[in-house]
Amino acid sequence: MRVKALETLLVEKGLVDPAALDEIIDTYQNRIGPKNGAIVVAKAWCDPAFRSALLTNGTKAVSDLGFYGRQGEHITIVENTPEQHNMVVCTLCSCYPWPLLGIPPSWYKSDAYRARAVRDPRAVLAEFAVTLPEGQAVRVWDSTAEMRYLVLPMRPKGTEGWSQEMLAELVTRDSMVGTGLPKSP
Repeated sequence: MRVKALETLLVEKGLVDPAALDEIIDTYQNRIGPKNGAIVVAKAWCDPAFRSALLTNGTKAVSDLGFYGRQGEHITIVENTPEQHNMVVCTLCSCYPWPLLGIPPSWYKSDAYRARAVRDPRAVLAEFAVTLPEGQAVRVWDSTAEMRYLVLPMRPKGTEGWSQEMLAELVTRDSMVGTGLPKSP
């Protein structure tokens, strides 16, 4: 209600154009966000050449798919494996790959997540209902204004022969930050 009241006031005073607000909202709801990252992940799961290009130069690979822009100028892809689980945090603020994941969630920006993800990542993962197998290492990547990270989660078992579109439905924002896993088929 506060947001709507503020918006109404700004429009009434002529400080904000309602059409511009609608365009911004449409952009973040429909053109950027986690669905873009899910497209990237699903393509990497299906196309070994794309996966290799993505891991070699994430910025170029995602840009070639049309996902680039503000907060997405420098992207590194880190791949989860049976030996290593990756998790992303920005310890200074909330650097986040907006073209691939949209606006960062409030928990990502919280002081508690930013501090604890580095000190005790397994405890943080447990709070997200993620329990990793014994022996799987956890690596925490500190995102910055110069480099943002996207986790390439492991492809769920039982999805052989699935289309990219079907696979993209399994990819969650949290799985691309490393605080979650893809949905089960």
